[in-house]
Amino acid sequence: VQLVESGGGLVQAGGSLRLSCTASERTFGTYTIGWFRQAPRKDREFVARIRWDGRGTAYADSVMGRFTIPGDNAANTVYLQMNDLRHEDTGVYYCAAVHVKGRGDAYYEQPTNYDSWGQGTQVTVSL
Repeated sequence: VQLVESGGGLVQAGGSLRLSCTASERTFGTYTIGWFRQAPRKDREFVARIRWDGRGTAYADSVMGRFTIPGDNAANTVYLQMNDLRHEDTGVYYCAAVHVKGRGDAYYEQPTNYDSWGQGTQVTVSL
């Protein structure tokens, strides 16, 4: 599956952005989609994910209560709604897909377990 992210940009602290991850095929029912981010000179880190059946979401502690994967995802598009953005949220945001079912939360938080990646979209939060 091929993935394309969009929706990044420059925003002031406290603002909001909505990222989109559009897939080349239907993801619902097949792929777990994860959102990751990478800040300069840091490792890529888990942000959020939605399970292949659309019933389970999980978030990193650092974004809990501020970021959500809304329920209005299309069959081949997954969104990441980011509210109350902070300077430390700055980075390149990636979506990724994995065609593995039935694993625990820790599995889906590891970027190395994902098979397909988008090119990333830059999010910059000014102070």
